[in-house]
Amino acid sequence: MTNKAKNPNVKKNFDLEERTANFGEAIIDFVKTLPRNVVTIPLISQLVRAGTSIGANYMEADGASTKKEFRHKISLSRTEAKESRPWLRMIARAVPEQKDAARRLWQEVQELVFIFSAILK
Repeated sequence: MTNKAKNPNVKKNFDLEERTANFGEAIIDFVKTLPRNVVTIPLISQLVRAGTSIGANYMEADGASTKKEFRHKISLSRTEAKESRPWLRMIARAVPEQKDAARRLWQEVQELVFIFSAILK
């Protein structure tokens, strides 16, 4: 149940696996810039868990052997994407100088939520 374009003439290959991996990497790079203190440590931990598991669940969905399993894993990807949003918001509040970077990540994860929601319809 792969989403990769089969036609090599397609200019833009829709590769959600790569996009979710890039998002996870962006989360890792982002949290490395954050100060560690009593407020940020738990926020960072939660964001890393949620943000990096989006791609892992998507990869499992992409390799699913049944439609039911595929939908379940896509649902998990969407759940983790949704969960990433409040952690990004709280980090933006805790570390105001990183608000713009958090906003960019929030926008990307919101697009992922929309994509996963569309897949599930």
